[in-house]
Amino acid sequence: MIVIGDHPLGLAEIRAALAGPIAVRLSEAARVRILRSAETVHRLLASGEAIYGVNTGFGKLAKTRIAAADLGRLQINIVRSHAAGVGDPLSPGVTRLILLLKLAALSQGASGISLGVMDAMAGLLNADVLPLIPGQGSVGASGDLAPLAHMSLVLIGEGEALVNGATVKGDAALAAAGLAPVSLGPKEGLALLNGTQASTALALSGLETAARNAAAAVVAGAMSVDAVMGSDTPFDPRIHALRPHAGQQLAASHYRRLLDGSAIRASHREDDDRVQDPYSFRCQPQVMGACLDLLATAAKTLTIEANSVSDNPLVFAEDGAVLSGGNFHAEPVAFAADMIAMAVAEMGSLAERRIAALIDSSISLLPPFLIHNPGLNSGFMIPQCTAAALMSENKQLAHPASVDSAPTSANQEDHVSMATHGARRLGLMNANLARIIAIELMAAAEGIDFRRPLRSSDAIEDAHAKVRVLAPKRDEDREFSTDIEAVARLVEGGELVRFAPDLLSALGCR
Repeated sequence: MIVIGDHPLGLAEIRAALAGPIAVRLSEAARVRILRSAETVHRLLASGEAIYGVNTGFGKLAKTRIAAADLGRLQINIVRSHAAGVGDPLSPGVTRLILLLKLAALSQGASGISLGVMDAMAGLLNADVLPLIPGQGSVGASGDLAPLAHMSLVLIGEGEALVNGATVKGDAALAAAGLAPVSLGPKEGLALLNGTQASTALALSGLETAARNAAAAVVAGAMSVDAVMGSDTPFDPRIHALRPHAGQQLAASHYRRLLDGSAIRASHREDDDRVQDPYSFRCQPQVMGACLDLLATAAKTLTIEANSVSDNPLVFAEDGAVLSGGNFHAEPVAFAADMIAMAVAEMGSLAERRIAALIDSSISLLPPFLIHNPGLNSGFMIPQCTAAALMSENKQLAHPASVDSAPTSANQEDHVSMATHGARRLGLMNANLARIIAIELMAAAEGIDFRRPLRSSDAIEDAHAKVRVLAPKRDEDREFSTDIEAVARLVEGGELVRFAPDLLSALGCR
């Protein structure tokens, strides 16, 4: 049970929402704050004061006063009119996390929403009834308006939702959760729509997948070092003590541990005339470490955002103030998503260079393209091309989203973050990276097999065995795609994380 409103959400709760159904409830302190905030809005309305989005129009229409008789319709209209998203729906995990983040934000009592709407949202989560939210249509400022409008449609009995994997209409979805459609009061539609929860959930999903991929990339990199009979000297702690970046030191410690006890390494400690390995092997702690530091920085930003109030205007029950500001602007999320994208692209770039080295007999001292009878057989020639294609695609996708902007709402909202699509692209980038890593794992496993009867370390032999269950050794050419996808699923399923456990927590991210 996740209790919302007493303590900040951490990565554990975020991971739980991404992984599957969760149970939530509002704390008693949160319920008191929510009631006070809603009462403040109603008291100010009774005074006749103009309050943005409560008794005025929205955006460029903020100067238009709305009659008292139309205040409820105003909130319904904003939900309906802003439900303009397009594209494939967001994943169940991301949708679940959006609901959790929205509850956490509104529970702080600065949004003027009612307990009835909050309980309905909690009811959807507890029944795992998930609104269908199109993935495209938010520019990441004025909040994630379109995605959150689609989330909110279900609360009023409209739109569509997933119930036990089936798509049903909003009213049927509410009934499946034992709920009735809510009647939105003053400010409630605006409070639901305004906020960064969609972009933040997408970025957090990308972060978690990137961290899982990073662990697999460390395992693949260590396996490749032994496959090419590389040196473990670059991982010596004395080197990294002189450049004490936290990620670099963490990465180096993993490479040392993974290679410890390798008979392959012991076999060439002496009389090896290769003085230094290529950068993609030797500089792994420096490059992977920098990637880990970026992920850790992004994690800290996104954890703050997950526990922030990002709607507008904000209601301060203590003194009755209603203040208009810009907490809905998702620039921190956009920057975090861009950092994750950079790390994902670089991890893939480094892995692809190791694949290229493994198939190059002048570097690896292995048969060309890792196959018997090269020429008759092509071996890993084309999987390296596949890895290069995926790497290049990720480089293009890694262009910063945050440097873009497009004025909206008749220039009232004249600078936006583009955080939402910046975070959404991380799904494709991480999928590409998982397949690059899968190709490296397969190529490195082939290289290890060519070193027999020598054995690698226990850890690498364990990882090698997991790969071999899905991708048997190749004595002659056969189709690759099936094996690549099978090993990619191994990476995506997190089964290699135990070899480099919880990198984010090791860097102080909770």
